[in-house]
Amino acid sequence: MSVQFGTWNFEGQAATRDYIDEVSTMLAPYGPDSNELYSHDGLTIVYRAFHTTKESRRETQPHIAASGAVVTWDGRLDNRGDLISQVPDPLTINSTDVEVVAAAYEKWGTNCLPRLIGDWALSIWDPINRCLILAQDFVGTRHLYYSFNNNQVNWCTILDPLVRFAGRTFELCEEYIAGWLANEYPAAHITPYVGIHAVPPSSAVLLSLRRDHRINSAVRKFWDFNPSRRIHYSASAEYEDHFRTVFAQAVRRRLRSDRPILAELSGGMDSSSIVCMADTVMASSAVETPRLDTISYYDDSYDSIEPDWNEQPYFRKVEQKRGATGCHINIGELRQRNLFDQRPFGFEFDGERLAATPIPNSDPSELREVYASYMRLHGHRVLLSGIGGDEATGGCVPTPTPELQDFIIRGQFCALRHRMKAWAVKMKRSQMALLWAAIHGFCRRSLTDTRTPKDPRCAFWLLPSFVRRNQVALRGYPSRVRPFGPLPSFQHNIATLDLLRRTVAAFILLPNMLCEARFPYMDRDLLEYLYAVPREQIVGVGKRRYLMKRALVGIVPNELLSRRRKRFNPQAQEYSSMKWPGLAEVGNYIAATSAGVMDTTRFLEALQTAQRHEEVVLDALKRSLLLESWLHHLARHGVIPDSTEATSHDSISFSEERGTANTFPSKGSAS
Repeated sequence: MSVQFGTWNFEGQAATRDYIDEVSTMLAPYGPDSNELYSHDGLTIVYRAFHTTKESRRETQPHIAASGAVVTWDGRLDNRGDLISQVPDPLTINSTDVEVVAAAYEKWGTNCLPRLIGDWALSIWDPINRCLILAQDFVGTRHLYYSFNNNQVNWCTILDPLVRFAGRTFELCEEYIAGWLANEYPAAHITPYVGIHAVPPSSAVLLSLRRDHRINSAVRKFWDFNPSRRIHYSASAEYEDHFRTVFAQAVRRRLRSDRPILAELSGGMDSSSIVCMADTVMASSAVETPRLDTISYYDDSYDSIEPDWNEQPYFRKVEQKRGATGCHINIGELRQRNLFDQRPFGFEFDGERLAATPIPNSDPSELREVYASYMRLHGHRVLLSGIGGDEATGGCVPTPTPELQDFIIRGQFCALRHRMKAWAVKMKRSQMALLWAAIHGFCRRSLTDTRTPKDPRCAFWLLPSFVRRNQVALRGYPSRVRPFGPLPSFQHNIATLDLLRRTVAAFILLPNMLCEARFPYMDRDLLEYLYAVPREQIVGVGKRRYLMKRALVGIVPNELLSRRRKRFNPQAQEYSSMKWPGLAEVGNYIAATSAGVMDTTRFLEALQTAQRHEEVVLDALKRSLLLESWLHHLARHGVIPDSTEATSHDSISFSEERGTANTFPSKGSAS
């Protein structure tokens, strides 16, 4: 995980030394291992490395290919051996990842992009065609942002330089604000700022100069899942063997590190399976990493209410199996020492560092500090995370709807009746109710359909006009199952993958917790397999993770395989003890009102309602407070106009971000 910044001036003017020094200084905390610079003919690239593999320590970036192409690579190439065998000259087994990628581009051009398997972000300057190519892996685990005008293009791994050194104030993207308020994350291709874009997952952005010296931009998807791919076996054991093979490969790929790796171990199936499979892989084959450590959180503050919420007994079973104890953090104790009602309004953005997104830059929580201290002490630079496991392996509440819809589309009515009967008995619901739910999923739903009590559209302090303009984002980008197209279960998989892409796009790098996060459940080969097997293999009748649990018998402790989850909402307990700020703390000026998002009177009324512990959309209210604090922070840093002394007719300008000509598909913690 390294960082890059680039600027291409169309008139050939080089960036000033002072400007480059400022950018490099801003990037330094994210790339402490090198400070490399390339400058030629109006193109300037700053690269700062964060080494995680032995090959990366031999890299010099940007890499200049034989044709003169300038390649800057941030990533981990999982299929380097295959590519080396296909491009033998001048590559060897000791070639670095960026050398392999550059050779692949020399041979196949942009057609090399779908061949690159791993987590990566890539920029290529092609001097022959005078074009810039920015590309990202199929999930978007590495970020790449860009902006352009009539004079130049700028791009960077992080948003901060593009915002800080733009030399102007910004309009904010209304769709981004709505998606963030909904707690479902904004679309992966947008940023908070109009004019700054994110390279979409599995896509390449091609920027070239036209004859009239204006920029020509195009977004092209270079790879997608094949909806026609099907995997059918005659016996369940064959599905299980195949799952073990691709899951072991996904974990092995992410064990490539020349330093000890840290894995999150929560006590749930996702993270526990990763740790147990990693131990199996390390015991049976040669891997680069010298050691795998674990870090676990538990919360015993709810034991009197719901003991099953405490994960400690379960992650200790994994530790017993592997014969090693990891770092344990009691977040219940930490929360008691860092109560929300002891912190003033706006504390989240008190830090000097610009918070380019609504993610706090001044979090004094002990959890982060304990976490960071443990990583520094043991030299960890790579973190294995179980994010994505729920969505990929059927870990959510089991539902028959995608399976029944598949039977309907295929015309397999005997199988439909048989499975409906089995599910109806298990769920204690009528077969007709299950059938209606499956059929209703094909119907076009109104954007103003029934709202749930937690729906952010029920937050009465949001302006109706803002809600109307942003229905889709506020609802978390809902999708409808199309009867003519891929199988409904495949469409369901793509919809959940889109949520994962939005989740990953919302992640930010933190200088005080610098590490490369790796997600085995977001492995391309693993997802291709899971999307191709029959739905009834993934989710059994009333059984979540049906295939995964069968396949990992003997690898994961039985106590976790047989564990039954209970519903419990700790947020309700936390909110009941929160002290919500009043007018004196928030101030007379509500930035989100000038922005056209909230009504001041109703917002303050919502705060008073929460103070009385009466019913209100608490999560949306908490995020509205954070939004207000963030807007003030941006105004202080000169990112948006400071309207604190403006008249009632003045406002911060918001605009809906528009997509490019090409379209593309429009959670969580480790469990």
